[in-house]
Amino acid sequence: MVNVDDAIIAKLDSHGEHFEILVDPDLAAEFRNPDGKDVAIEDLLAVEEIFKDSKKGDKASEEAMNKIFETTDPIEVSKVILEKGNVQLTADQKRQMQEDKRKLVINKIARESINPQTGLPHPAQRIENAMDEAKVKIDPFISVNQQVQTALKSIRPLIPIRFEKVKIAVRLPGSAAGNAFNAINPFGDIINEEWQQDGSWIAIVEIPGGLQDRFTSKMAEISSGEAETKAIK
Repeated sequence: MVNVDDAIIAKLDSHGEHFEILVDPDLAAEFRNPDGKDVAIEDLLAVEEIFKDSKKGDKASEEAMNKIFETTDPIEVSKVILEKGNVQLTADQKRQMQEDKRKLVINKIARESINPQTGLPHPAQRIENAMDEAKVKIDPFISVNQQVQTALKSIRPLIPIRFEKVKIAVRLPGSAAGNAFNAINPFGDIINEEWQQDGSWIAIVEIPGGLQDRFTSKMAEISSGEAETKAIK
């Protein structure tokens, strides 16, 4: 629980009533981040009290809380204030959240997209440059998936890009096959697999288009360079 002196105000105005709570600035920002970790309300409140004016210490009336929230439970009321109200984040907090969300958007596009002209992934730097040129604005309180779609619309006139999954045929020596499942799982799904008479293992794996190079490198790593991979139609 944050010290009251270090807390910031989260507030909500509704139907002529005003409510305030005192919260941990970092945990409140995490709570409001749709791509962030789950944060318990109890952990981010400085005090489990609902105020009409927190600076004066004036508490909100139970009548007002029942009218707006249909409860006087400070945890339930605080949750609504955080979800629907305003949090007075610092400029540095907002800037850092925006930068973090921007990296997530860029990485997701780089991970899942390809250049349809070459069938190869775009480097993250190319995507970032295109977003800069298109002046794509990132909102720290909107999910990555939503902002990926917005970014794609903006950068498509600048670079050829398409979200696509690709199928990769992979052949590993028997000595490396035991590590294959754990190594492949973060990339995608094994569609088909088969053991060969010579002891080698072959499979068809479906992965996001942007991961082709990293997938090939990973297969080479777990097989000491003996893996064979090939994109298939």
